[in-house]
Amino acid sequence: MTQDHLASEISKGWQIMAWITSTIALLALGVGTLFIAWRGHTSGELVVVRFFRMYRPNREDNPLRFYFHLGILIAAGTLEVVWGTLICVGLLRPLPWR
Repeated sequence: MTQDHLASEISKGWQIMAWITSTIALLALGVGTLFIAWRGHTSGELVVVRFFRMYRPNREDNPLRFYFHLGILIAAGTLEVVWGTLICVGLLRPLPWR
């Protein structure tokens, strides 16, 4: 086994590991974000952090802020799931884990 062949095999192993971890991390983060958005929508109250303090916009007191934050959560969760899926399919490069 030559030195170049060994380096190529190690590089392929790291690429596969980066691909798997990127896919799992982004899909888990996206599903978690969408779950938080769904729970907030069903209960009528979201739990968000604003300037390092807990902030709970709800549907009755301030519907504009509630739906604004709900929209941000849905958009972020969808983006993370699509990003993870595109990495899994091979259309995007994995995240640079360094």
